[in-house]
Amino acid sequence: MPTAEQQVMLITGTSKGIGKYLVEYYTSQGFHVIGCSRKPVDYEIENYQHFCLDVSDETKVQELFRTIRKTHKRLDVLLNNAGIASMNHILLTPLETVENIFNTNMIGPFLFCREAARLMRKNHYGRIVNFTTIAVPLKLEGEAIYATSKSALLTFTQIFSKEVAELGITANALGATPIQTDLIRNVPTEKINNILKEQPLHRLGEFRDISNVIDFFISPKSDFITGQVVYLGGVC
Repeated sequence: MPTAEQQVMLITGTSKGIGKYLVEYYTSQGFHVIGCSRKPVDYEIENYQHFCLDVSDETKVQELFRTIRKTHKRLDVLLNNAGIASMNHILLTPLETVENIFNTNMIGPFLFCREAARLMRKNHYGRIVNFTTIAVPLKLEGEAIYATSKSALLTFTQIFSKEVAELGITANALGATPIQTDLIRNVPTEKINNILKEQPLHRLGEFRDISNVIDFFISPKSDFITGQVVYLGGVC
């Protein structure tokens, strides 16, 4: 369990969109938040510290965690938010795109989960949330590589949760619906509308929907919840 000290949270992909929102939200909730992205951020927030790195660069990731260990001596929460997508027909998808997607959506979370667990076990406490997508259960056409990378992350999360359970660490997954961010900016409106029709709740997701589920997963009271996935919009 965390002490009365300020809890430390690490969020990946914080330059904009959901990641930036999560920084704003959780710093307002009293967390000290550490974030990262490939490029510098264009904002400054009290109790927020930013690092520039590629989440799939093992050397840089390990350097980040050494800094966290040295400076804070703890990590309470990890949110693996960073992700990229490519919505192309499989016949039009180059190998480079496949490699880039898997590096960010699977290799990155693997590295962060591994290093986070090594640090969290020190206090026998940790909460990890990985981001998947409704494209997995809906098996959306045109998103084969994106959905496959997120499906791999979901399977990893479920197995990882078993391996770290005895360390006092929980690991769960959040399956987001389309949210008005850069990730869907270039997706045709017709395609977005078709996706929304497949959801029992026919609307775009909102930032508050994301933080609502995360709040539940990372609560100290959720110590009996691990290896689970919550899809938004009523998708199952």
